[in-house]
Amino acid sequence: MIPLFKVFISKDINEKLLSVLHSGFIGEGESVKGFENNLRDFLDSNFVATVNAGTSALHLAYHMSLYKKKGYKVNNDLEIITSPMTCSATNTPIINNGAKIVWADCDSNTGNICPESIRKKITSKTRAIVMIHWGGNPCLIDEINQIAKEYGIKVVEDAAHALGSEYKSKKIGSISDFTCFSFQAIKHITSVDGGLLCCKSKESYERAKLLRWFGIDREPKAKEKVDLRCELDISEAGYKFHMNNISAVVGNENLKHVNYIVGKHRENALFYNNYFDAHGIKYAKENEKSAYWLYTIHTNNRDELMRGLQEKGIMSSKVHARNDKHSMFKDFYTDDLKGVDEFNRTHLCIPVGWWVNEKDREYIAKSIVELNN
Repeated sequence: MIPLFKVFISKDINEKLLSVLHSGFIGEGESVKGFENNLRDFLDSNFVATVNAGTSALHLAYHMSLYKKKGYKVNNDLEIITSPMTCSATNTPIINNGAKIVWADCDSNTGNICPESIRKKITSKTRAIVMIHWGGNPCLIDEINQIAKEYGIKVVEDAAHALGSEYKSKKIGSISDFTCFSFQAIKHITSVDGGLLCCKSKESYERAKLLRWFGIDREPKAKEKVDLRCELDISEAGYKFHMNNISAVVGNENLKHVNYIVGKHRENALFYNNYFDAHGIKYAKENEKSAYWLYTIHTNNRDELMRGLQEKGIMSSKVHARNDKHSMFKDFYTDDLKGVDEFNRTHLCIPVGWWVNEKDREYIAKSIVELNN
């Protein structure tokens, strides 16, 4: 079976991982700082804070968008505009932050949230807009940020699929108020599990560092105190969202291979684009420079095609189901999502990753053309 996902682990990881395991310090320490420094350089982003999961990064971004003051009280009247075409992990932190979800429509080809739909959904209660870069394909970031600027609301990019993606020659991670990455097992790079929050402002970054570790200040200036844990005031209730040194070492070693990994995804995607253009297969068009964590085609006989591919030893999947149909989101129902309806009806993801060789991708492409006719 040619897999849809595969975990990448650097062959050079063992010695450094064992060194940290037996160091006597496996919590958040120098390895985490080193990983953050390298991510900062790779993303051209000034303010980056690692966390234990991409979902935790989103939770912090929503928290800071909704509640600007410390000592907040949950306000269930506040709203966040988001797309249902994503992993449920994008949207569960919204309700866990006590806010209301407002669904916006998506582009029926790319699966990305539509700026015009966002604009129609904004109210006086809106505090943030969430854009999800489906498969690594950047959303229309400038248009969405312009809308947010007009209304004085925050923008959160869910870039779980988009490590290495670029928008108008800028790395995803350096543009909006908040950008959230995932280092979960099957992403471009993994730290076994982990995530990253990129902040546009220093103020948000400093707050995020406190919130990720119970609200406790762990910076060097704080260590001048005689007793760090007992003397420092905690001004805002935080979470246990920090990354540990074990995860950081794994992530840092894998990060050294990110250009190779993303490059192979793009190389395979370009082959598919050319092949499918020549054979009349619809696929999600690239807005800007995608990292192609997913490669998405569109077909009117998806279930039949999936069965056929499985028989040929090729894994395929929708990957994510539309969130608005889940019972946990029933309070936020809407029926005006025509783009979501169409994308969800026809989309299918096929293997595109670094493990797919030239023979594999040709076999996959030929099989799709054969089965789709």
